[in-house]
Amino acid sequence: MSETEELEIEENNAAGDDLLQEVTIKIDGGQQTERIDKFLASRLTSNISRTKIQYAAEAGNILVNGKAVKSNYKIRPNDSILLIFPKSSESFDLTPENIPLEILYEDESLMVINKQANLVVHPGLGNPRGTLINAAMYHFEQLPPSNEPYRPGLVHRLDKDTTGVMVIAKTEQALAHLAKQFFDRTTQRKYVALAWGDFEETEGTVEANIGRHTRQRMQMEVFPDGSFGKHAITHYKVLERLNYVSLVECKLETGRTHQIRVHMKHIGHTLFGDVRYEGNKILKGTIHTKYKQFIDNCFEILPRQALHAAELGFKHPVTGKEMFFEKELPPDFKTVLDKWRRYWQDLSKKEVQ
Repeated sequence: MSETEELEIEENNAAGDDLLQEVTIKIDGGQQTERIDKFLASRLTSNISRTKIQYAAEAGNILVNGKAVKSNYKIRPNDSILLIFPKSSESFDLTPENIPLEILYEDESLMVINKQANLVVHPGLGNPRGTLINAAMYHFEQLPPSNEPYRPGLVHRLDKDTTGVMVIAKTEQALAHLAKQFFDRTTQRKYVALAWGDFEETEGTVEANIGRHTRQRMQMEVFPDGSFGKHAITHYKVLERLNYVSLVECKLETGRTHQIRVHMKHIGHTLFGDVRYEGNKILKGTIHTKYKQFIDNCFEILPRQALHAAELGFKHPVTGKEMFFEKELPPDFKTVLDKWRRYWQDLSKKEVQ
């Protein structure tokens, strides 16, 4: 390729999750034959080392003309390259902080945790420190020395006040393999949520694009005509009907920011207690003072969205073994759910009388 010729490079959020990226490169007709790992390392400006590219190839994350290739593949004129990679941990503040973590499983490649509420996953605008990334770095520093320093790698995330199961890669190899699974949608992710209202259907699917809200920049919204935003699919199933609220199971095909929260609001079932999407006010029920007191008490116990990542399944990035983790509802969520059950039972008895 001459100095005057330029690569046509497109970089987009990947279909699997907002923490994954796609880079599409179209090779011009004058390109000389060259190893693809060397070519990508020298051409890309996204801080991707040759080692990372080799791990990506090993995991099947480099496709040429639609087919996965190895790192020693020789590129040819007019090739079309697709590279899938997770956001680099180097872009985060990796300052270690002693923040407690509930670790469900850990080995040399990865760590699975039960994320608590009020914990941002990674540093960003407004949250420079005090995040899961900082907590993971502190934990890694306490481990016995390894041949390669551990760095937390993210392929998915939970909102600050969403609790539940998350996986964190500890090595570049594990990160590449997990990224492929999330991109291919072969992972199992099940959430449990308490939503306002009684669903008409027992189960269903919401398929609607999600993008940044046009006026409220801290919110996301649905663009049903597909004119904007990113493709998003959520499957839901009603687990328990409690008259004014419903306990639902949600399974994700995609991993968009606030996906369940936005999709549930879109179909008229905002999550209970969701401050950002106005679920922290009475959306269903009566005007009686006692009912208002009951709801206020629930909000006091659970001052956040009632959303919990209950299950996560994936293949181990090194052994290939099927891994599956589940975690019961946290105490605040469970307490509010039990209060709703008692309220509904008492209401049903009064109606019978």
